Amino acid sequence: MKIIVFGATGGVGQHVVRRAAEAGHEVTAFVRTPEKLQYREGVTVRQGDAFDASAVASAIEGQDAVISCLAPSTGLKKSDELERMTANIVAGMQQGGVSRIAYCASLGVDGELDGIIGRGVQWVLRHPLADHRAALRHITDAGLDVTVARPTTLSNSEAVEYVETFTGAPAMNRAIPRASVADFLVKAVEQPQVYSRTSVGLAPLGA
Repeated sequence: MKIIVFGATGGVGQHVVRRAAEAGHEVTAFVRTPEKLQYREGVTVRQGDAFDASAVASAIEGQDAVISCLAPSTGLKKSDELERMTANIVAGMQQGGVSRIAYCASLGVDGELDGIIGRGVQWVLRHPLADHRAALRHITDAGLDVTVARPTTLSNSEAVEYVETFTGAPAMNRAIPRASVADFLVKAVEQPQVYSRTSVGLAPLGA
């Protein structure tokens, strides 16, 4: 499968590139700064900016699936960066006839966190969650075949087995390794019969 990865030099994206390439997929890493990409064996590097609609569309042409691990540069501050970059990805997918996308968001994006702690988490993350939701509206409004990953807090630990919840939220008392989230994102595009048009909460097994 030909897979293009956006946000390929980020914490999750680096693992996605490696996981997909080692699985034998033809991986294209769309990056603004190529020297930041750590894994390159068998990987095609396309330098570009996700805010550049024409560059995004050109890179998507000929791909089978998209994995988006994009993150805003503003941290927890208000931003529309994800929405703008995702709008370009959606337009490029429509132009290139590509329908499959796995999108890395965050637990809380579906408003699924309840209780005092859950509401507190959603308040702290309100700005990035709003940006994710706006980005996802572009995807769903276009009728694309999306799998949304909703991980708990992320860590840099070694990959572990993880729980997948198709509704609601998994337990949040442990962080999930970025490598495990990457494993899920690649698995999601490999197995559309399982993950087509789903939103999946992710947490370490036993959390």
